Amino acid sequence: MSHSVLRVSTPGRVCLFGEHQDYLGLPVVPCAISVRIQIEGSARPDRQVRIDLPDIDSSMSFRLGEQLTYSGTRDYFRSSVNVLLRKGFTFSTGCDCTVRGNIPINSGTSSSSALIVSWIAFLARVSDQQKSLPPLEVATLAHEAEVLEFGEPGGMMDHFSTACGGVLAIDFHPSLKVREIPVTLGTFVLGDSQQPKDTTAILARVKLGVLRIVKNLQDRHPDFSLQTANADMLGRVARELSPAERELLDGTIRNRDITREARQLLNRPAMDHRGMGELLSQHQEILRDVLKISTPKIDGMIAAAMAAGAYGAKINGSGGGGCMFAYAPESPEIVADAIERAGGKAIVVTTDEGTRTEILQAAD
Repeated sequence: MSHSVLRVSTPGRVCLFGEHQDYLGLPVVPCAISVRIQIEGSARPDRQVRIDLPDIDSSMSFRLGEQLTYSGTRDYFRSSVNVLLRKGFTFSTGCDCTVRGNIPINSGTSSSSALIVSWIAFLARVSDQQKSLPPLEVATLAHEAEVLEFGEPGGMMDHFSTACGGVLAIDFHPSLKVREIPVTLGTFVLGDSQQPKDTTAILARVKLGVLRIVKNLQDRHPDFSLQTANADMLGRVARELSPAERELLDGTIRNRDITREARQLLNRPAMDHRGMGELLSQHQEILRDVLKISTPKIDGMIAAAMAAGAYGAKINGSGGGGCMFAYAPESPEIVADAIERAGGKAIVVTTDEGTRTEILQAAD
């Protein structure tokens, strides 16, 4: 005899352009990459949920109820259930499942978002409604379960990128718009510094710093907007800002403009791979020198990658540790070796599809 087993997998992602921009309502260009996290399991007759996490030598279990009480901060398995319950999903049965993956953890490659996206899609399929949710809906629910439920400062880029896959152009202003960019990119090399990062602290520092500047300027200049600010506007308000505030605001606007330029480049009929690499490196300069989210080790890994022939490289994610990546359409193995010699753990990756669901048959 056999019974059906559900497998849901979701990729990690790199932010090509627009780092630290999504929560400001500014455009971003993320790219799903070929490292994934998967949840595999099946229903059980009672309402118990049992989750095995062999990669981190852990496990957990809980019983489904009307609303689950959290065991601590970032209790994403329970928060996802609660979000779905509030959306009208019901669960008459529980499940046994196993979580495995090769996305670097706490490294800026969206391992937590990919996990929650997979879990939301998995739960919707094993619910009484047995729904296959479209990627945008999965992403929205995952953002609610990860960020809104716990009052954290992150944006929505990670959830859309991992759920939808490919290379995306995401706009948040004046309304949310997610569009796939039909471009064929070369190989990337992901470099994990193996330095843990404090995402929440860095997001709060950078995000709150920019939002404070914007609010103070808008109190005096109601027409000021990060979406439309240009050199003339920055010149008008420069005297109202401290040197540090001017630098942070200018860096934010420059990152916005690099992202817009990159979108134009990615939409050209013929891909300019070296041009993209140059824009990645320009973005990194601002992240390193203005937002100050890079680290000496990551700077060394980037320098090694560039010396080995990468077209461009930047830190990935919120910063303060975690991963960098290099764009290396030529000889990615040489670039990977250079990153390893600089102290990082290198993984050669390519663009990948979004959340994937499969029904398997397993012997009883």
